[in-house]
Amino acid sequence: MPIYKRILLKLSGESLMGTQKYGLSTEVLGSYAEQIAAIAAEGVQIGIVIGGGNIFRGLTGVGRGFDRVKGDQMGMLATVINSLALQGALESAGAKAQVLTSIRMEPVGELYSKAKALELMEEGRIVIVAGGTGNPYFTTDTASALRGVEIEAEVLLKGTRVDGIYTADPEKDPTAEKFSQITFDEVYRRQLKVMDLTAFTMCKQNDLPIVVFDMDTPGNLRKVIDGEQIGTVVRN
Repeated sequence: MPIYKRILLKLSGESLMGTQKYGLSTEVLGSYAEQIAAIAAEGVQIGIVIGGGNIFRGLTGVGRGFDRVKGDQMGMLATVINSLALQGALESAGAKAQVLTSIRMEPVGELYSKAKALELMEEGRIVIVAGGTGNPYFTTDTASALRGVEIEAEVLLKGTRVDGIYTADPEKDPTAEKFSQITFDEVYRRQLKVMDLTAFTMCKQNDLPIVVFDMDTPGNLRKVIDGEQIGTVVRN
């Protein structure tokens, strides 16, 4: 049985590429949609924020000569493309989903507000919030922390391609050890990379736990929702 009633799920844009070097993998979208639809069918209220790194990343654009503000705005639009793709995949999986946008762009999606997001979730719809925070200089990690706090989620689930937080990069250091649980303060002390500092601090200050887990393994999302010990839990 689910231990959470309402969650904020943060998905990596890069993960949506699958084995490709760019763009969207229909296989990954389908796998994610099936996992998300399954827990929605059990009554879990779900908010989702997706990155845009599979299409365009603002900081990468700066390195190529783009103005930072314009680069970040292009990145925001990339998250809208990903959000619409996930909405379509969720609907194909039999779930009801709606895209809300942080910047006004009807009819692509209705403008985000906490009240509208809660209304839709109470109706049983999965709410995908696109466009980051709607402001440059903020990452989609920060957007996920902000939306998680706003909708009063019980937990922020960070679905990635890694299975948790380690003492070091496990791909570079074979002796790296995985944490099952760790406090926000310990992450600060060890200078571990979980989310950007703004997002991480927002979660700490608002007592929003984070679970970092491998979303690419089918069934893992359900295990997290059911309270099984996979991934790494970060809390105060």
